[in-house]
Amino acid sequence: MSDSRHIGALELRVLGDFQVTRDGRPLDLPPSRKTRALLAYLAVTARQHQRERLCEIFWDIPDDPRGALRWSLSKIRQVLGADETALVADRNAVALTIETDYARLAPLVKADLSSHSTGELEAVLASIRGGFLADLSLERCFDYEAWRQAIASEVEIVELGILRELVERLADEPRRALPFAQRLRRLVPDDARLAAETDALEDRVRSAAAQATGRAPQAASSGPPQAPPKPAASAQDPGRAVQFCRALDGTRLAYASTGSGPAILRAAHWMSHLTFDWDSPIWRHWMRELSRHNRLVRYDERCNGLSQRHVIDISFETMLSDLECVVAAPGLDRFTLLGLSQSCAVSIAYAIRHPERVSGMVLYGGYVKGWRARGDAGEIATREAVATLMRENWGKPNPMFRQAFCSMFIPGATHEHFAWMDELMLRTVSPDDAWRLQNAFSTIDVSDLLEKVRVPTLVLHARDDNVAPVESGRTMAAGIPGARFIELDSQNHILLEGEPAFEEFVDHVRAFIAETEGA
Repeated sequence: MSDSRHIGALELRVLGDFQVTRDGRPLDLPPSRKTRALLAYLAVTARQHQRERLCEIFWDIPDDPRGALRWSLSKIRQVLGADETALVADRNAVALTIETDYARLAPLVKADLSSHSTGELEAVLASIRGGFLADLSLERCFDYEAWRQAIASEVEIVELGILRELVERLADEPRRALPFAQRLRRLVPDDARLAAETDALEDRVRSAAAQATGRAPQAASSGPPQAPPKPAASAQDPGRAVQFCRALDGTRLAYASTGSGPAILRAAHWMSHLTFDWDSPIWRHWMRELSRHNRLVRYDERCNGLSQRHVIDISFETMLSDLECVVAAPGLDRFTLLGLSQSCAVSIAYAIRHPERVSGMVLYGGYVKGWRARGDAGEIATREAVATLMRENWGKPNPMFRQAFCSMFIPGATHEHFAWMDELMLRTVSPDDAWRLQNAFSTIDVSDLLEKVRVPTLVLHARDDNVAPVESGRTMAAGIPGARFIELDSQNHILLEGEPAFEEFVDHVRAFIAETEGA
């Protein structure tokens, strides 16, 4: 810790609404939201930033970004007061070293929570007053927003993880465990198992209190009437309960389950978010229909959605290992494995390694070789151009990029789909991770694995898919012994609600599951 922190009474609070406090008392902050956001960004990142980059993040080019940055830094110095030496700025770079409540939470993002003391976990939990920088969203500062959303997801994951750890750890102390269970239930209200566990804790607390006073336990609290508990999740009332497991390298993976019946496990693909996808017209119809007669288990790929972001290892073997960990977490025994797009290749590798678990495999929109491995010079040039635009414009309201990207995946998109795709891009994955993942997918090659598949396989592909050419699907089906191939009349890599191709897809999948489950 540097000497600039010797005045420990000054602290930036970012886990909730932004505050700067001295001796626990909030200080007055500049009215400029960008100045407050810049202060928070510098403190949380705790590293040196080039002035040029800060200007790109917080100010539009038509303004005077360097002048605006200088003005904001002068206001930040006023806030810091006696601690202004913590802000180091020269002509080229800016850095701020100051204590934040996030700094105490950050080590838990990748940690094994079971190795931390109960007191430490309770202290971190007490510091989480709400969403990360909940009052400091900047709609037009898209790089900042992508960063804020990514950290917010990490904070949410840690909060859920600590609560679950404490509820389990304090199971024999119901009075201590109950507040944590109630807080966890507010965050995941559709988790039927958690609801039952919380009700049981409440009964134990009431019984203990009744024994202490000699009174009969009350069936319900004497407070205001409580809303009836929500039913377990179903396809018609989709639950948003999220659970977490750890990959072999410690990466935290988020998974969820909806519906009932023969299990379908959807191998993870990029741009997914377990809870947000239920609101999105891009994906909600997929979950609704696949959960209608089956138990659908989904998980967010590492670097995506509610799973851990900014993970270094995104190799094919690691993605396969993540799938194995998610199978183990909810105790799946035998299931239909559903691969979409790049997760088709991971599904193929899993089915070869664990044929006893896979009753059947459904592959849609997949490819044997990634776009770089396919070796088509024209396709490579196009995808490299998109990758460059992706790194610079991901999540920004750039009509050219949005239309090019969305049109590639969903040529049949409406204006509503364009808007939702913007939000999907912003919420699910950061610009750098999106760029890294696309490059990793480009070199996938499972050509040598196809002939080793020994499970029933159904391959479907949209005829005019711009992301993965229909020939990729045909090649995949031809290489897998006994696989069936169905060509769907669509241009969309992500089939849209209402188009006949999606209804045909669902019908074929249901018939295939009925056939393979029966066998």
